[in-house]
Amino acid sequence: ILDVLSANEEDWNNYKWQLSNRISDAETLSKIINLSEVEKKLVSKVGKKYRWAISPYYASLMDTVDKYDPIRLLAIPSVVEIVEDSGDNDPMAEEYTNPAGSITRRYPDRLIINVTNECAMYCRHCQRRRNIGQQDEHKSTQVIKQSIEYIRNNSEIRDILITGGDPLTLPTDRLEWILKELKEIPHVEYIRIGSRIPVTMPQRIDDELVNMLKKYHPIYINT
Repeated sequence: ILDVLSANEEDWNNYKWQLSNRISDAETLSKIINLSEVEKKLVSKVGKKYRWAISPYYASLMDTVDKYDPIRLLAIPSVVEIVEDSGDNDPMAEEYTNPAGSITRRYPDRLIINVTNECAMYCRHCQRRRNIGQQDEHKSTQVIKQSIEYIRNNSEIRDILITGGDPLTLPTDRLEWILKELKEIPHVEYIRIGSRIPVTMPQRIDDELVNMLKKYHPIYINT
């Protein structure tokens, strides 16, 4: 993979390099794992509707030959994704449970804040893939402030899940600002971060991030 991406070990261990060099075209992918011409065309076709991208690290875990390798199935687009059926693109009805900012609230005492659409790898089963789009986009400061203010004004809320996308793609100082604001709300008892980065891009778990998270202990990571 390093040869394909013209990189070195120092690059490999840098999460910013991993993020900016995600594999997102069938031609590059075919240099890493075995793909037939038909498979390459199908990957490209699905990608026009539902974005895909795979961190170099996660790609390195794939079986290069077995098309039924579970890691491949999690990451590589399948034609079944664009087969029209009776399924629902918004199975959790999130579009109808957004009272403010980027919040989804379906239960009286807990909610989620969506802070970004960016992931190190886009899972093919993602319930929010309709919102991913083709460009990385973190939620604006204004939108997040609206979300936090809503939580402040609703004292029955005690459990917050920060999600996306993957919140650990945010710059560390940006994530810390969100955590600090939430920790200062007296009725918030639990703060969780929904992230697959420990699996898909472990290079992100660096000393700076870990030391920051320690300041707001306890923080729960759901992966």
